[in-house]
Amino acid sequence: MKKGLLLNAPLSSVIARLGHGDKLVVCDAGLPIPDGVERIDLAVSPGVPSLAQVLEAVAAEMQVERVVLAQETMAGRTQLPDWLPGLWAQSLGAVVPHEEFKHQCATARAIVRTGECTPYANVMLISGVTF
Repeated sequence: MKKGLLLNAPLSSVIARLGHGDKLVVCDAGLPIPDGVERIDLAVSPGVPSLAQVLEAVAAEMQVERVVLAQETMAGRTQLPDWLPGLWAQSLGAVVPHEEFKHQCATARAIVRTGECTPYANVMLISGVTF
């Protein structure tokens, strides 16, 4: 058995296959997933699992170089959302309109759907390198 926080086999596998600059999207239950992009559906019921829980597990395994959020995610906020792990706070690479965010999802290696039901609770993680 795998030792570590991330036990989901498809998610662990896609992270292991990421190269520098590849995109992994972790999203709420409502984000449309483009045809042709691998879907890893973790949603069980509203709020289960939460986006924060999934991002915590991903943070244990993935080297993140940059984070992309939608402008709508930041609307009315003066700081980053609570669900974004603190270690990525310095990695905010772009804030784009939600329509652009959805367009960029078409080039993601995979999109991980959570049970999160907070509007615009989506994050695009750009893979870095460990060396």
